[in-house]
Amino acid sequence: MSSRVPQERRRRRPTRSGVLLSEDLIVQTALRLIGEHGPEALSVRRLGAALGCDPTALYRYFHDTDDLVLAIADRIIGDAMAGFVPGEDWVASLREMALRVRAGYLAHPRAAAMAAHRVTRRRSEIQAVDTGIGLLLSAGFERAAAARLYLAFIDTVLSHAATDAAFQALPRQQREADQRAWGDVYQDLDPVAYPALTAVRRELPGMADSSFEEAVDLLLEALAARAPARRASTGGSSPG
Repeated sequence: MSSRVPQERRRRRPTRSGVLLSEDLIVQTALRLIGEHGPEALSVRRLGAALGCDPTALYRYFHDTDDLVLAIADRIIGDAMAGFVPGEDWVASLREMALRVRAGYLAHPRAAAMAAHRVTRRRSEIQAVDTGIGLLLSAGFERAAAARLYLAFIDTVLSHAATDAAFQALPRQQREADQRAWGDVYQDLDPVAYPALTAVRRELPGMADSSFEEAVDLLLEALAARAPARRASTGGSSPG
């Protein structure tokens, strides 16, 4: 990233409490603060207090808080993709990528809202994009199609994962009230006004569950059907 703080300005330095300050420690601390207090906790002043350092010391590692947000977003990606090795089945590999992204966002639900729509321009994101496009190229898609279809894939994954994370970040009472609504409010609707909902009312409590995997599988089935070369071990017909 061209606007990154030069390496010589990011040398590990001890804080007044004796902790060695580093980019990694700042990101880790920022994630903790966001997890405990929400995105509003991401300020130079609060970070400085949590790290036991002068807030201005953080500018040796990040230009501003937005630069830090990008590093946080990239950390989530990096943690989610750690140890991932694509297999010969490109459909199964993309599915695993999707599940890893969702798990990463659910691990940091309050930070996910800050991260899902950003382009980090950092190593973990770049590696993930290279891997995803590489899988589509291995399926026989032409270069332009592989890039565009990866965008459709990852936008779908990120949107659903961010929605699930946002729900997880709600206070417990709000989450439970939303989940109960499908089992009570939606059970007592006027059958004349809402005939479709009445017809499936016994199935509606399931609407409280995430549709993430179903949405990913539908997308992967469509991709497999369009693939010029079906190299998935399942024949490319089913991501499940």
